[in-house]
Amino acid sequence: MHLRHAFGNLRQRFISSVQRREYALPEDGPLISFTFDDFPLSALQIGGAILKSYEMCGTYYAAMGLMDRASSQMGPYFGCGELKSLLRDGHELGSHTFDHVSCRTTSVCDFVAEVTKGKEAAERVSGAGPCEHFSYPYGHVTLRIKQTIGGHLASCRGIFPGINISPVDVNLLHANSLYSGSFDLHSFDRLVQENSRRRGWLIFYTHDISERPSPFGCTPAQFESVVKLVKRSRALVIPIGQVAKDAV
Repeated sequence: MHLRHAFGNLRQRFISSVQRREYALPEDGPLISFTFDDFPLSALQIGGAILKSYEMCGTYYAAMGLMDRASSQMGPYFGCGELKSLLRDGHELGSHTFDHVSCRTTSVCDFVAEVTKGKEAAERVSGAGPCEHFSYPYGHVTLRIKQTIGGHLASCRGIFPGINISPVDVNLLHANSLYSGSFDLHSFDRLVQENSRRRGWLIFYTHDISERPSPFGCTPAQFESVVKLVKRSRALVIPIGQVAKDAV
């Protein structure tokens, strides 16, 4: 297990260090973004409501093939109405492939087709215009995929933890999980403080938000406790696209 963990860390550092597409952050940092993957309904109904109560907006990476479906762990996913309402509330819609596929289990050609299909479906159904921000399903990213799709999207967010320091790599943005099973508010507090000192861009991500969350989600109380930390930090909290708006 120790060797596997060490190898994983080396792999993360290597992929993060190559095929970079660097983008200078605006000088009004520190910046923080809240993001949601897959887009379970609770992410908007509960998570979105919490953000709205603190005058914040987030980014929702929707796998459009999951629309109107349900998960045994995360509950129902979004519908067309939720796509419209999140945009009305000032949130941002991102893409997450169409059928939520991993780049590790499909060919490069098929994965690129999935990315394109998901992006076009999000644009067509939402009517929101270009959908230029993407997150890798399962956080899986290979060197070939990073190289291939990076130049076709404004940003690609992963799940490697840490703070994005200018110039950031918009082909693989670092992000930090808000998962109930590993939730540590003190660690998040230190991360927010470090982000303020370094004037970086801190990204959080989760999936469902409920009193009995899946292993990939958190409770409403946990989510709100992080939102409160962020609010006290006085960082600028905005969706992904408002940070990387000129990265296309």
